[in-house]
Amino acid sequence: MTVTIIGVCLENRVETAVDFQKLITKFGCEIRTRIGLHPSNREVCLNRGIVLLEVNGDAKLLKEELSKEWKFQTMEFEL
Repeated sequence: MTVTIIGVCLENRVETAVDFQKLITKFGCEIRTRIGLHPSNREVCLNRGIVLLEVNGDAKLLKEELSKEWKFQTMEFEL
């Protein structure tokens, strides 16, 4: 089984979050884990971040869709 970890860079996080969520909802059965990371503290919550996705099986279609709007990097593991 192949497990793919995709790190997606979200610039303008507030403005793009809805479209990003719609896209990953389409792949909900393939995405096992989603973790959102964005720098923040009491004074500042930056409008950029990284989302990590753990994808089981073939991630080709998801990567094609992501490439239309977002920058990302992947790592693949054979288990």
